[in-house]
Amino acid sequence: MKSKSVRFPDAAPRVAGTLSKRAATPTRVSRRTQLLKPPIRLLTAVPICDGHDSAINTINLEFIHCGVEVVYLGYHRSARDIVRAATQEDVRAIGLSSYNGGHVEFFTEVVELLKRQGANDIGVFGGGGGTITKADAAIMQKKGVDRIFFAGAPLSEIVKFAKIAYGANRRAGWRARGETISDPDRRIARMLTAAETGDRDEGAYFRGAPAKGSGPITIGITGPGGAGKTTLIDELVLRFLKASPRTRLAILSHDPSLIGQGALLGDRASMVYSQDDRVFMRSLATRGQAGGLSPASGRCLRLLKRGGFDRVFVETVGIGQEAAPFGGEPVDRVILVMSPDYGSRLQLQKIVMLDVADIVVLNKSDLSGAKTAAAEIEQRLALTGRGQKLIQTVARRHRDPGVDELFRLAIS
Repeated sequence: MKSKSVRFPDAAPRVAGTLSKRAATPTRVSRRTQLLKPPIRLLTAVPICDGHDSAINTINLEFIHCGVEVVYLGYHRSARDIVRAATQEDVRAIGLSSYNGGHVEFFTEVVELLKRQGANDIGVFGGGGGTITKADAAIMQKKGVDRIFFAGAPLSEIVKFAKIAYGANRRAGWRARGETISDPDRRIARMLTAAETGDRDEGAYFRGAPAKGSGPITIGITGPGGAGKTTLIDELVLRFLKASPRTRLAILSHDPSLIGQGALLGDRASMVYSQDDRVFMRSLATRGQAGGLSPASGRCLRLLKRGGFDRVFVETVGIGQEAAPFGGEPVDRVILVMSPDYGSRLQLQKIVMLDVADIVVLNKSDLSGAKTAAAEIEQRLALTGRGQKLIQTVARRHRDPGVDELFRLAIS
């Protein structure tokens, strides 16, 4: 199934009045501020065999309120998963919350894996309440951990440490020094950071590297918050990985920034099958731009198209009725994901994306009211005259036939 290219912008997205070519002017962070002082990006996670996530969630919120962008990987994560994510996200440091023992070995493994990846400029810090002793902390710091916090440490102290230790870009000037990066994920991650922070020479990272054929098929996925977009992408990733042992996928995921503050980039915490070496995932914060995407989305997608991937997924922030995020850089297909609880039939008439999407997915179709919702959406789509396909899925269910149908359309 082939559709017309739909475009999304580097700058202001089209919102209300999209179809009438009227562009709204969103509230956004000044370009000068963005270039001079990009937010600190940290990755936080809880080690494998540890399900205590309340402490890390509290710390995440404090970081966000203090202007930090936090990529949260979730709990019960292996050292390999953590290092892969930190490398792809090109964060300044990894913060680990460990309450289950084995911390000396686990933290050391993270530090060693970073060194092997050529990413030893990514710092490591953490804490564990009463489970990490001062003697353990001394050993861990000798092995390369920057700092361990103990029970009773104020949140303000943790934030102050992170801002001082990781606020200055320790990688500044790496390209000028002629540093080479052999790891493909690391190279792409650095390139995306340059694109996100406004480095006009980000194209230099792929200079001399030919595009793969005509480029990968790009799939834009949008919909209201809570519709299940991330879970649906993860299920599609599983099917792509199984379909071919050589398939490489990229995911460009977006989460909202708090006004004047940081952002919680939490889509990785919902991913299961995407924690794979053949999947590259990058999280972007909206940084003051309305409409579902980041000011750097277009630049980042253009770079990912030259990264040798077979498919690139672009997942937007949860959107409202007026939003039509894809309007700048070509996306081959647009999928709108909805759930049955959109409200009355009248609400359907107001959803702009029903006129724009190539495929509409009614997810969570096992919920009460799904049959009525499917009938109403079908009637709404008939009015567009575009022959759009409606697929009903239950993405959280293993081997869901609806997701299988969507995958067949995605590979065609």
